[in-house]
Amino acid sequence: MHTEDYIRLEDMYGTNTYHPIDVVIERGEGVWVWDVEGKRYLDCLSAYSALNQGHRHPRILQALYRQAERLTLTSRAFRNDQFPLLAKELCELTGYDMMLPMNSGAEAVEAAVKAARLWGYRVKGIPDGQAEIITCDSNFHGRTITVISFSTETLYRDGFGPFTPGFRSIPFGDTGALEAAITPNTAAFLVEPIQGEAGVNVPPDGYLRAVRDICSHNQVLLIADEIQTGLGRCGQLFASDWEGVTPDLVTIGKALSGGMMPVSATVGAAETLGLFQPGMHGSTFGGNPLASAVARAALNVIVEEELPRRSREQGAYFRKELRDLNSPLIAEVRGKGLLIGVEFTSDAGNARAYAEALKERGVLAKDTHGTVIRFAPPLVIEQDEIDFVVDQFAAALNSVQSRLEVANVLQPAD
Repeated sequence: MHTEDYIRLEDMYGTNTYHPIDVVIERGEGVWVWDVEGKRYLDCLSAYSALNQGHRHPRILQALYRQAERLTLTSRAFRNDQFPLLAKELCELTGYDMMLPMNSGAEAVEAAVKAARLWGYRVKGIPDGQAEIITCDSNFHGRTITVISFSTETLYRDGFGPFTPGFRSIPFGDTGALEAAITPNTAAFLVEPIQGEAGVNVPPDGYLRAVRDICSHNQVLLIADEIQTGLGRCGQLFASDWEGVTPDLVTIGKALSGGMMPVSATVGAAETLGLFQPGMHGSTFGGNPLASAVARAALNVIVEEELPRRSREQGAYFRKELRDLNSPLIAEVRGKGLLIGVEFTSDAGNARAYAEALKERGVLAKDTHGTVIRFAPPLVIEQDEIDFVVDQFAAALNSVQSRLEVANVLQPAD
């Protein structure tokens, strides 16, 4: 079968919930993937930062093989020999008391929301059913009904109401708006340290430190969604670490399994997660032995291969090279570590055209919100591979710019 055959099958039988770049990948290794025709591409999306360790990292792959030969699932009705070790290692790495294992990032966010509400009622004394959680405009925390209830993106919400109450939204990066929104019934503030899906929006310096102080002063939990920004992606273990901030709860996912399978977790203090009692929350697959063994290996790779440091250093180089292109089509290059957003000018046309031009040149990246290309390669990327991406991006800019100029020449006068 060829690329067109797979696309036709997917369009015929798959629910139309994505608008993918039309490449059909069959194999991956490190930062590279190959399509069904054998063409090689450098992956600059990393499955939305789930592949921080690269495709098919051999140590993680071996952990998966070894555990799959022994035991894959018990459910939490019984104990297994891998989950306790993962819980210990993750808590020791992050400095938190407890972890709650789940599968997807959205599930980790849902768990954090439940933990915050429970804390609000049991510890802060909020009247039953009145707990509020503050979120940010343009957030992305998943697509469950509760999560889209506090989204400000029309596309995520249209046709799916009624929505879960108890949330209010404020502008991202605005500490004054946070202070004004807090009431006696506010249980938590949920925030992405950097908004990835919204276009790699980086808040002002000192924002998270100020948020931490505001939350502490008002007895409000600070929940950091580090599902995309964490585990080395932004040049520290967590993006919050850039400002020395310790949130009360942190949601983790994506790279927690090195891209091998869905694994997520919420970590926090015993004061919050310790309030859960048997039956209050759970997951058949959460904390399963296969996922736990894989996650343990994935964490070891992050630490032993110093991926946060690599991300910090390679990301600084990548952003500099992008800025040095000095293209009139680029309005801004922003980000931290290897989470980089390139914002196009209003004259540049839709960002999708640049993603498709990159694909033709052997680089896979993805547009977001029409004006931004996100570059987020595996953290194992080498400098010469970054040079390859920048060279292809420069060629893509020139190609699209030429097409725009031709279109403007052919445009009929009013």
